[in-house]
Amino acid sequence: MSRFLDEVDINVMSGNGGPGAVSFRREKYVPRGGPDGGDGGDGGDIIIKVKKELRSLYNVKSKKTFRAPNGMPGMGKNKKGAKGEHLIIYVPPGTVILEKESKCIIEDLTPENNEVTLLKGGKGGFGNAHFTTSINRAPRYAQKGTQGLESSVTLHLKTIADIGIVGLPNAGKSTLLSVLTGANPRVGNYPFTTLTPNLGVMNYKDDNQFVLADVPGLIEGASEGLGLGIQFLKHIERTKIILILLDLFQKDFKCQYRALINEMRNYSVRLLEKPKLIVGSKKDIISGEETDNFFNWTTSSEKICVSSVTGEGIEDLKDKIACRMERFDEN
Repeated sequence: MSRFLDEVDINVMSGNGGPGAVSFRREKYVPRGGPDGGDGGDGGDIIIKVKKELRSLYNVKSKKTFRAPNGMPGMGKNKKGAKGEHLIIYVPPGTVILEKESKCIIEDLTPENNEVTLLKGGKGGFGNAHFTTSINRAPRYAQKGTQGLESSVTLHLKTIADIGIVGLPNAGKSTLLSVLTGANPRVGNYPFTTLTPNLGVMNYKDDNQFVLADVPGLIEGASEGLGLGIQFLKHIERTKIILILLDLFQKDFKCQYRALINEMRNYSVRLLEKPKLIVGSKKDIISGEETDNFFNWTTSSEKICVSSVTGEGIEDLKDKIACRMERFDEN
């Protein structure tokens, strides 16, 4: 079973500030030294930081509560207590942090915006050396440190990829991904072979690289909870281009297209605003007439027909992807 996890709830608590010290200077020949109580140390912060090697939130799941260390108490001789170490929670690129109850977005972490201090630690209290006055030369009190903060948040992963591949179950998405990128997703002739999003890197001429994501197959009614794909559509929200993969061997490619468009629309209209490339699969097992029917079909999106088995059309598809990416970057 793949250890992929794209949503997890956690409780986080920053450290308390350490208390200030009540202390007086006591040395030989100085019988009545003044107050020298040091300040308490600040509590540790809770920091959430991107680690680019991670692809899932599985590493966070095992620990539901994250508590940063408290600051240490102040000491005599005006020595400040040690600060509590910051607690860093590592997450994959594309993690969104939300308030658990309201679902309001706190931070959206990307490779560029890759770290956030979620909760500051409590401040250390002042030692009694701070409270000397002309009236009270020997104060016998110090401040307590302030309490750390506590919060419950949801970590929500939206995979970052340049190109997203969507299609019905068994359309050949995983096979196409493996041919384009050399990735090794699970492939089989049964529904929902892909149970988690798969990522691969396509190398192109002149050292260009593009990240592709293949999400579990969509079925009609996915937006009402059927199948697996709708819960993973969030992983193509960040993509620049969408490849719509149609199984031409099934004869009903127009129905496939309408079903996919409807489910994407039901999830988010923004998906339909992305540039799209329609890819007909399994060219090696369909007739020339069926290929012509595909190309004669009038749509607003560019079309290409490929075979992931024989490799026919794959290089042309790479060219079209690169061209679309270049256009996107120019805009």
